[in-house]
Amino acid sequence: MGKRINVLLVDDEPDFIESMAFWLKSKGCRVNSVNSGEEALRMIRNKPPDIVFLDILMPNMDGYTVIKLVREFNSTIPVIMMSAYEKESNVKKKTNFYGVFGFFNKEEEFSKAWAMLKSALKIEEENIEKNNPNIP
Repeated sequence: MGKRINVLLVDDEPDFIESMAFWLKSKGCRVNSVNSGEEALRMIRNKPPDIVFLDILMPNMDGYTVIKLVREFNSTIPVIMMSAYEKESNVKKKTNFYGVFGFFNKEEEFSKAWAMLKSALKIEEENIEKNNPNIP
């Protein structure tokens, strides 16, 4: 991962966005953040990031709806669902068909989110190489 990673944070809690964005920027990421599902859909459609951290519980459009709609036009972008309230097992059941990479409990250390991010991008890179063997 030599290039700078573009991360999209989607969450309606400004304090969480601010702290996670700061942490990811300290790791060298370029971070964009939005506070609604509608804004996330616009951004992913117009300028897809390398990876998305998507909160589940948001007003108007929850994360489950967002991931469903994203998959209608982008089937490969890595998405990590986030919540401080939902259980991982529930998230897996509800997102099983949408290719969600993982779940980050917002009460855990950001280092866990970082490990998930690196794993997701490594797997995506390997899939691109496998599906395009002529790319050097």
